[in-house]
Amino acid sequence: MTSSSSPSQAAQRAFAQNNPEGLRADALMEEDVAWSFEIDGERDGDQFDRSDRAALRRVAGLSTELEDVTEVEYRQLRLERVVLVGVWTTGTSRDAENSLAELAALAETAGALVLDGVIQRRDKPDAATYIGSGKANELRDIVLDSGADTVICDGELSPGQLIHLEDVVKVKVIDRTALILDIFAQHAKSREGKAQVALAQMQYMLPRLRGWGQSLSRQMGGGKGGGLATRGPGETKIETDRRRIREKMAKMRREIAEMKTGREIKRQERRRNKVPSVAIAGYTNAGKSSLLNRLTGAGVLVENALFATLDPTVRRAETPSGRLYTLADTVGFVRHLPHHLVEAFRSTMEEVGDSDLILHVVDGSHPDPEEQLAAVREVIRDVGATNVPEIVVINKADAADPLTLQRLLRIEKRSIAVSARSGQGIEELLALIDDELPRPSVEIEALVPYTHGKLVARAHAEGEVISEEHTLEGTLLKARVHEELAADLTPYVPTATTA
Repeated sequence: MTSSSSPSQAAQRAFAQNNPEGLRADALMEEDVAWSFEIDGERDGDQFDRSDRAALRRVAGLSTELEDVTEVEYRQLRLERVVLVGVWTTGTSRDAENSLAELAALAETAGALVLDGVIQRRDKPDAATYIGSGKANELRDIVLDSGADTVICDGELSPGQLIHLEDVVKVKVIDRTALILDIFAQHAKSREGKAQVALAQMQYMLPRLRGWGQSLSRQMGGGKGGGLATRGPGETKIETDRRRIREKMAKMRREIAEMKTGREIKRQERRRNKVPSVAIAGYTNAGKSSLLNRLTGAGVLVENALFATLDPTVRRAETPSGRLYTLADTVGFVRHLPHHLVEAFRSTMEEVGDSDLILHVVDGSHPDPEEQLAAVREVIRDVGATNVPEIVVINKADAADPLTLQRLLRIEKRSIAVSARSGQGIEELLALIDDELPRPSVEIEALVPYTHGKLVARAHAEGEVISEEHTLEGTLLKARVHEELAADLTPYVPTATTA
């Protein structure tokens, strides 16, 4: 027996076959509609009634319970994709290429992926777009082809140059100064280092703040009801931001000055005890921290990266003859070091100016070590340490070209080749430090009673003991000491006896 449908149902089926979209629209208005392949066959996923769709339901796999964690997916962090741009104004093409290669190393240290690099030959950078309008359009095509999202310029750009170049290339543009500041912000660990970097960043950003147009850009002036009865248009938003940055900069300078006071007290204590000081200065990634670890066993972080360590480290060391001195590791330098950083780190770099000897470390395996020497000496001149004796330490001698080592040793009269990794030349360097450190000015021989043993201890700590003999009356001491200690030892100088 076959069932027959009503005429209205048959008409609906015929209409559904001829006009499925219309039936779908009607079905969406119903509360309960049976599933049919003609209407619902192309839907993706489970379909729910309107009440079910509106109700809360648990989503599997989003619980924080430990038993729900079944799989962990490790994803690689997406790095910024950058294109480097340099302007070659002076020097040779090799100098320009070395500068761009160093910029690439800085970008990689900051965590970027370098895709391409271009150099433009000009007498001076373009005042509007740094590289000129035509080359800016070519740079835009390079950015589009490579898929880069950032352009890094090998120089310090003015605020106008940044804006105009961004308008052309349509991606973010930063300069060498901003890149170095970013690296410093990543690597600063101590409270003083973070404060110095923050101050340098604010000094850099202050003239480069950008407004957001005239809309809502001014605060209302004084007056009861606002409107026309006001005291003026008030501050713009950018003026408010600048005022707040200046207030933060003033606060940061006060904090750095307080930290400087604590470091000065420690430095005065070392001066009072007549402890000589040696400062390690040099280009970034030249091996300063490795040399400090080799000489003192300090255990400072060593990494093959630019500006791996920023915080100054002072360690106690001893010469082969037994003289005590301090060894200070300073922040690394780089060519065209931003003046904001030189000013912010001036208190830290005072370790170089107040030292008795500078170990100027240079990377012997670098393609252009002479350029490194010149860049570091420029910063040393800026901090007023030109009168401090200097020893040029050519590091990485095991990886350097022998001809390069010979050339540097011939040019630099007070120099030595070492390898902090293998220990080559370290003993000779220690002996050279012993010879170059300032020696006490007074040579004295005294018979110190055993009840005044502190004077003998001071002679060992502050001076240079030549000979020491224990007798029945006391300690017969012959040493080179400073004038203050010599005055304390004078009462015990044996008088000449006549036969």
